[in-house]
Amino acid sequence: MQPSYEQPNDALWAAMHWIPSSKQLEQFLTLQKLLNHFDKQINLTRLLQGEDYWIGQVFDSLWPFQRELNDSSKSLNCIDVGTGCGFPGLAVAIALPKTKLTLVDATSKKTMALSKITTELDLDSRVKILTERIEVTGQNRQYRGTFDLAMARAVAEAPVAAEYLMPLIKPNGEALLYIGKWSQFDNKVLTKALKPLKGKIKTIQTLELPGHRGTRHLIHLEAISTCPDNYPRPIGLPKKRPLGV
Repeated sequence: MQPSYEQPNDALWAAMHWIPSSKQLEQFLTLQKLLNHFDKQINLTRLLQGEDYWIGQVFDSLWPFQRELNDSSKSLNCIDVGTGCGFPGLAVAIALPKTKLTLVDATSKKTMALSKITTELDLDSRVKILTERIEVTGQNRQYRGTFDLAMARAVAEAPVAAEYLMPLIKPNGEALLYIGKWSQFDNKVLTKALKPLKGKIKTIQTLELPGHRGTRHLIHLEAISTCPDNYPRPIGLPKKRPLGV
């Protein structure tokens, strides 16, 4: 079956309290076409058609940024950890034209595709692609403690993702965990995991996605003091021995 490329209805943008420019809308459509092209070669994601793309990818990436979306002067330095097919990072790069993004993924086939996609979208001056494990990025002084926002969407359990993100943020920065289900037990485990990372939960947002596509939680994390140098731990350890468990 051939993919179809249609603009979303106005209700989607109304739910976000933001309307993209004609250039941004064209970039989102081009991104969808490019992802479909590369998906045939390397199996990037199943969420590429219709509402799967517009709600499951674009909206789900951007809903935490409603304040920034309506402030055209906002300039941020962000990192998307375990970016996969480029979400939320590429959606943020399109929607916030003064924002710089670093996209990190360990799979070279994915990062090669993302590099070509960012060039096609004319985003390569603001989007940097890294092909490496995040444990390596987090110990690199070029990136450690330099980001306003560090994001992880469907990458790992919250304590693991927190260990990936907290070393990357500035003293006044934030780490954002995109989570589906969330419970008081999850909250307790994450709070415990954040103690050695010198971080804490700042706020938790909850949203029902349009089209009855489920509940989403966004966990905002902030630093209490500088994350100790031994985090993130060496490759594989964060997942093998999660903090707080």
